[in-house]
Amino acid sequence: MQWLHYISYFFGGTFFANAVPHLVSGLMGRPFQSPFAKPPGRGLSSSVVNVLWGFLNLVFGYVLVFQVGDFPGPGYSRH
Repeated sequence: MQWLHYISYFFGGTFFANAVPHLVSGLMGRPFQSPFAKPPGRGLSSSVVNVLWGFLNLVFGYVLVFQVGDFPGPGYSRH
């Protein structure tokens, strides 16, 4: 395994972890900070923006973890 795979797995994990608070807050209907808030770093984004941002984080995390290297994905069987 190349060292770039480890970097990809690390950042994929951070995207997966970042998706959780955004999806939870968005699905609960509560505003939460996101990169699109105004003013940046202090404002809150709507629940719809947070659900979309959380889903996008899940997509990035999936691509970085399961589409790079030899990491076994869902449904993997050794038989």
